[in-house]
Amino acid sequence: MESAPTPLITSTPDRLGGTAVFTGTRVPVQTLIEYLEAGHPLDLFLEEFPSVSRSHAVAVLELAKQALVTPAA
Repeated sequence: MESAPTPLITSTPDRLGGTAVFTGTRVPVQTLIEYLEAGHPLDLFLEEFPSVSRSHAVAVLELAKQALVTPAA
């Protein structure tokens, strides 16, 4: 399986106005969240956005999960 890039997410003012995107793509991370919120499977997101690998998407979801379950310092 392909490994996810480091960092997982990038944001630069000259790319989509600073929107957080999957590193190496122009796909906003928010798009994945919206797909899942709408009840769509991860596989559909991956079909629609082939520049994002499964391992990259899962790693971003894990990052979001850790941000939600880890108490702030």
